[in-house]
Amino acid sequence: MKIRVGIEALSIAVPHRFLALEDLARARNVEPAKYIAGLGVSQMAVAEPGEDTVALAATAAARLIKNESLDPQRIGMLIVGTETGVDHSKPVASFVQGLLKLPASMRTFDTQHACYGGTAGLMAATEWIVSGSAKGKVAIVICSDIARYGLNTAGEPTQGGGAVAMLISDNPELLELDFGVNGTHASNVHDFWRPIGHREAQVDGHYSMQCYLDALQGSYRSWKANAAAKEILRPDGTLPSEQLAKIAYHVPFCKMAKKAHLHVRRVDTEDKLGHAWTPELEAEEKPRSEASFKRQVEPTLSLCSKVGNVYTASLYLSLAGLLESEGDALAGKRIGMFSYGSGSSSEFFSGVVGPRAGAKVRALGLSALLESRERVSMEEYERIFNHPPSEPISTHAAPGTFRFVGVENHRRTYQEG
Repeated sequence: MKIRVGIEALSIAVPHRFLALEDLARARNVEPAKYIAGLGVSQMAVAEPGEDTVALAATAAARLIKNESLDPQRIGMLIVGTETGVDHSKPVASFVQGLLKLPASMRTFDTQHACYGGTAGLMAATEWIVSGSAKGKVAIVICSDIARYGLNTAGEPTQGGGAVAMLISDNPELLELDFGVNGTHASNVHDFWRPIGHREAQVDGHYSMQCYLDALQGSYRSWKANAAAKEILRPDGTLPSEQLAKIAYHVPFCKMAKKAHLHVRRVDTEDKLGHAWTPELEAEEKPRSEASFKRQVEPTLSLCSKVGNVYTASLYLSLAGLLESEGDALAGKRIGMFSYGSGSSSEFFSGVVGPRAGAKVRALGLSALLESRERVSMEEYERIFNHPPSEPISTHAAPGTFRFVGVENHRRTYQEG
């Protein structure tokens, strides 16, 4: 008997402040269109020290448990994917388990591989369920990160922060995964890293984009082979990517999703014709690729364009935005997802949207949550950026949220609102 597995529900948490990219552009003497149109982002979340990775993860998970009326005794595994942990030894998952008063009879751990960590957690949870080891219990996988680069650096407009918590079970009301069809690709590259003791990431921007596309090519081709073997793809001449209703890509910035989708279509075209890409093919394909992007990918970017880069959570914020806006129309249809983590590890996978997905995600009021945030000035943004990470600006936790409030005897402490 086939075990269905995937995402039953999700919830998000974001910092309560944001910076408009037009304000950042003017302050840096840059034409606003270079950031807004060039990156595909209009706002970026600004996290102050109290809104750290733990606080965001715990807030997202608490909302998930409340929304689903989930009995904590049913949770057998808690995984946090992050690349901005708060301790070199104690995982974020351990903090979250304690803050939410979850049962002791469970597994808790973090997964780290740059922006791929959340997907690593998702796959570990699904395999745990399919193996039968879960014994009817469910898993919570949280992707929680704060993307931070230096002031006046090339990466500054690609910052952000937030968390997405997902309930993984054998009742995948949002997305039933095509188990065993995933395509993977890994390579030892130095495109992005954050040395021990550094708060800001180091990135070789152009090289990292090429590493992303190389990984996408490898994992997508692997997925195509596995999907064909499982007869998920139709051998009717239609490009495999066009057989997916939508595709969500990892988005360090939204325009990267466009580069990714054009590359996927290039791979499909090369494989179909049996020869390498040519300038003539590129010119012929461009209008079709542009139309395909608007139809298949653009609907996934609504939330990411207002939050910015969320590292491990970026792909799943894309999924949330897609299901909020088009979940009803996608019911019963297959979508693709691509996860990339610098360093690098990547995975292309797919799944079928559930019949209640649209209604469930709309009920979360995600767009309204973003609209309720406070817009900060450049002066306030820079003040927050330069504030010591161990000294929260405020120790007041809003109702339904968690907040880091300081360090006592070398131990981080949190408050629940």
